[in-house]
Amino acid sequence: MKNRRTFLKNTGLALAATTLPLPYFACSKPQKKLGVALLGLGGYATNNLAPALNETKHIELRGIVTGSPEKIPVWQEKYGIKDENVYNYETLPEIANNPDIDVVYIVTPTFLHKKYSVMAANAGKHVFCEKPMAMTVEECQEIIAACDKNKVKLAIGYRMQHEENTQTIINWAETKPYGALEHVHTEAGFKIDSSGGWRLDGAKGGGAIYDMGVYPINAMRYATGLEVVSLTARHETQRPDLFLNGAPEITYFDLEFPNGITAKGRVTYADNVNFIKVNCTDGNYELAPFQSYNGVQGSTSDGKTLAPCNCNQQAIQMDDDALAILNNKSVIAPGIEGLRDIQIVEAALESGRNGGKKIELKQY
Repeated sequence: MKNRRTFLKNTGLALAATTLPLPYFACSKPQKKLGVALLGLGGYATNNLAPALNETKHIELRGIVTGSPEKIPVWQEKYGIKDENVYNYETLPEIANNPDIDVVYIVTPTFLHKKYSVMAANAGKHVFCEKPMAMTVEECQEIIAACDKNKVKLAIGYRMQHEENTQTIINWAETKPYGALEHVHTEAGFKIDSSGGWRLDGAKGGGAIYDMGVYPINAMRYATGLEVVSLTARHETQRPDLFLNGAPEITYFDLEFPNGITAKGRVTYADNVNFIKVNCTDGNYELAPFQSYNGVQGSTSDGKTLAPCNCNQQAIQMDDDALAILNNKSVIAPGIEGLRDIQIVEAALESGRNGGKKIELKQY
């Protein structure tokens, strides 16, 4: 059984790289800013990633890839993007010849992640891929293989793993300041309506378990430092007229980890919820909210407070991943992170469709 903490130790240099001051790197290796092209100019790219790139120190917005021509002049005027750095989905392979662009950030709906991640890798560009990584484990493997073949780095957009209170929780899984871990309980979700678009369509990566599920699933894994052994799940849809192609509105899941550790989760499109609680033999701790864009904060059973940071999570995430590229270190959240979560999503879907059948998980 592979301990996830060992994996994080092996990638610790990447984490260390984010905390060392710039002069350290400047003395050992000349620094430059990487150029990124955002592929998919929907709400997350528009409202979060692009503004965050105004705050980053090691990467900057230089290009866009879009299927909406009307967005091009707006983005060019706002961010000073050159004509030669504008692409559509069909011309994406031409980005291989553009030295301005080092990274392509895939920000499309989930069902398109594999297609464009592979295309970007084949163009010789490093890949940042938003979570959920892909629709299936097989698609995740194809992305990883394409990046390996083309010798480019792959980072999955798990911004929480770059956030300081979350990093504290990750560290406590190893140091165990409240004794041995026993149980994790986490829930995430929001109330969705008919304007949800692709998120309502199971064929496009919709349903709460795909879109929101990776938050509690990834949190269970980083809070324990271990990989899931087995699970059971149950789906519930209160508004069946709203959801298409088997997309569940709510999923409940129970996970088993090594050493008798268990976890209970719920992901929902029916109400607003956002917390993780970790129970140990000698105490407990929690983050609430644990996956908001800001205000992540927590408390412990002995009265400690984990105060929210005044920081831009997306800027920290992209700077960390840029430094990993610049210094040829491992990224904090590589492709295997995304694959393992999608494995659990697929298993939860299978269990729920089969009356809560217990699913044993293969270890990757």
